[in-house]
Amino acid sequence: MNIHQAIILGIVEGLLEFLPVSAAGHLTLVGHLLKMDTENPAFKIYEIFMQMGAVVAVIMLYSKRLVVDREIWLKIIAGFVPTGAIGFLFYKPIKHYLLGNPLITAIMIALGGFIILIVESLSKKPKIISLKDVSVKDAIVVGFIQSLALIPGVSRSGATIIGAMLIGFERKTAADFSFLIAIPTILSACFYSLLKDHSQIHHQDILSMGISFMTALVFAIISVKTFLRFISLHNLKIFGYYRIVTGIFYLIYLVR
Repeated sequence: MNIHQAIILGIVEGLLEFLPVSAAGHLTLVGHLLKMDTENPAFKIYEIFMQMGAVVAVIMLYSKRLVVDREIWLKIIAGFVPTGAIGFLFYKPIKHYLLGNPLITAIMIALGGFIILIVESLSKKPKIISLKDVSVKDAIVVGFIQSLALIPGVSRSGATIIGAMLIGFERKTAADFSFLIAIPTILSACFYSLLKDHSQIHHQDILSMGISFMTALVFAIISVKTFLRFISLHNLKIFGYYRIVTGIFYLIYLVR
């Protein structure tokens, strides 16, 4: 991967990792458009570094709450445990049958858009309006919902935000909690992948990996701040429409 590709993919990852649109699906799509082999283990290593950059951005943005609010850690862990357990049990069959299948990714991107539109149309007055209102039980339920993101194209952020809204979270609170439980979820997945595939890291790739990491970090900060301001005033329907259009575009690209 050259430096220009690393920057482009870092921007895509940073901007989209915490939006309900499937960053991984977009990375695959953009990788195809850049004529890259997205199934190459080296591409997956770059993806790991970009995801780590994005999650470091969240740690920076929520650092004060993470230090001051000790209760939030219990809720974060409670949300992570179901995802971690399901990921541990089903990662291999999912990897074998689903990962790397661009058709499934495209379908799930579009389907997720319809789900967003339906949930927003049915949304009722929320009962969980701040992170302090989130119970351990609520966190566990969101954790189970988060495990749906093992399916390519679903979007971890989209699943958790929409799932949380379905059980009564206020929209911004759902986003805040989604970002927080991303910390152990993404970091554990990244460290596991690095442990397994670290041999794919070569000396000549270190500069590009560092650039992709920093690019994702900077653009994730911008994206998260902008997204939180946006959903304080608007619903998520625009992301639903975007996913439908993108999914259809991806399908057309695959079958042409």
